[in-house]
Amino acid sequence: MKCPYCGCEESKVVDSRPTDEGERIRRRRECLSCAKRFTTYEIIETTPVMVVKRDNSREPFNRQKLTKGILRACEKRPISLDQIDGIVDLVETKIQNKLDREIPSELIGEYTMEALKGVDEVAYIRFACVYRQFQDINTFMEELKRLMNEQELNN
Repeated sequence: MKCPYCGCEESKVVDSRPTDEGERIRRRRECLSCAKRFTTYEIIETTPVMVVKRDNSREPFNRQKLTKGILRACEKRPISLDQIDGIVDLVETKIQNKLDREIPSELIGEYTMEALKGVDEVAYIRFACVYRQFQDINTFMEELKRLMNEQELNN
């Protein structure tokens, strides 16, 4: 495993434990060259799920791409990296459980928004702005009103 700090390919495993769902193994490693620590995850390799984009092009599901989008939505919000990892894990599990080898990007967006709504409403709105491609302020306001109505019903 290559060290992300110095590039050395020699490291030792300091700690190893399963993640919450038991689907992955989290390993803390220490570089034998620079002594810095980093985390890696080991997962079972499965048949890749293809994401069908809006333009009907296809690309393999990319966990890092989803994480990056969620991180952007959660920027400067009181949301921990563990919570973000939990959201990504939840979405990825839902995708894998569908048993379809192709999944529309819209469904991934819906799963992500559903999970974000329960964690942070501002992050949810930020993600929805990009995902739903709000064209104007009216579309944005409709989404806010819908969120506020749901909030009133739950209280």
